[in-house]
Amino acid sequence: MTPVRVVDALGAPCPVPVRLLARAMGRVAPGQVVELLADDPLIEVDLPAWCHARGHRLLELSRDGARWRGLVRRGQPGGGAASEAAAPRS
Repeated sequence: MTPVRVVDALGAPCPVPVRLLARAMGRVAPGQVVELLADDPLIEVDLPAWCHARGHRLLELSRDGARWRGLVRRGQPGGGAASEAAAPRS
């Protein structure tokens, strides 16, 4: 799957990566995928929780050294899609 947007939040502290992602998600259609790049270690906890709370689907959350990559599919407005990410991969 190819993301329609990439959010580069490298170097941004919590909660900036999730706020940047929220802004990007508001600009894509339901069902489209946004990629998040971050190096804030709290993204491992924050991103799955945010996706679940907002009704988006976390497709992937992986780590390469200190960098994280998340793929998030936008949910339907008012929908209740839950996060379905596997355990983070190192």
